[in-house]
Amino acid sequence: MQSFRTEIRIDKEKHSVSLKQDILTTGSCFSDAIGSKLIENKFTALVNPFGTTYNPVSIHKLLRAALNNAHPASHSYFENNGLYTHYDFHSEFSNQNKEVVEAKIKSAVHTSHDFLKTAHWIIITYGTAWVFQRNDTRDIVANCHKMPMQHFTKELLTEKKILESFEGFYQNLKAVNPSCKIMLTVSPVRHIKDSLQLNSLSKSVLRVACNTLTELHKDVIYFPSYEIMLDDLRDYRFYKSDMLHPNADAEEYIWNKFSDSMFDGKTVEFLRKWKLVYASLQHKPFHGESASHQKFLAKLLVELQELNGTVNVDGEVALVKAQLHAG
Repeated sequence: MQSFRTEIRIDKEKHSVSLKQDILTTGSCFSDAIGSKLIENKFTALVNPFGTTYNPVSIHKLLRAALNNAHPASHSYFENNGLYTHYDFHSEFSNQNKEVVEAKIKSAVHTSHDFLKTAHWIIITYGTAWVFQRNDTRDIVANCHKMPMQHFTKELLTEKKILESFEGFYQNLKAVNPSCKIMLTVSPVRHIKDSLQLNSLSKSVLRVACNTLTELHKDVIYFPSYEIMLDDLRDYRFYKSDMLHPNADAEEYIWNKFSDSMFDGKTVEFLRKWKLVYASLQHKPFHGESASHQKFLAKLLVELQELNGTVNVDGEVALVKAQLHAG
């Protein structure tokens, strides 16, 4: 039978991921999507602790700060339109009170530092190779925070610049946590503010850099989320209404591809069981007190308790027990 699509087939990765391994995700908003799936499926994951960050230089800078438990200098915070913020961090850290912003950022750095010391994997999602450089300091910023554009110069990162930035972070990581592995991916979200033509140019630079890094380092791998979205799911029905971000169906498809290629056998088996249990947990009954639903809850409780030795399901067990008692 003739096929009407070009499905991307991914070989089983030799560096498999286990349910018992700790994973930090960082970078573009796609790292939120992968991170949310990890959390949903009972992995121990720290998801985008610095907020959404798009360009490689800023991502590497934040990771180095976390590895060294280094906090921004007090004078590096600034106020704009009544909010204090920092060029290296997402606007979610902004606040009317400078001390609040400093405390939130210090907490994020400290939490990331502790996590990275024993993490097994870092998943980095690069969003764009376009960066904004401050005219006064020549520093690349993670976020312009709606400051006047005349304060910045826009430029396209070269592969050389990305590689140099990565090497600084990589050597730092290996000094702190030698066994930690890195997965790189390019965000499938298109940045049309740069125009589709310049977005393609940006993604090309990122993709070339990722390929070079996997050739240079045996413990750095690449997952083709970008290619899956653009070359496999070639249809706007897989996008949200903005026609730029993958929708839930696309994210689920990419997650399944990720699972098939990355997870070891025991993790795959757990995920098969957990998928059914998780679906049961999402069930909203019309009549919670009915005999049939109480029987359903009793069965679900047994299934949860069987998984208790594999993952922590104390919260789910308590929730089901409360519904049983209510019935």
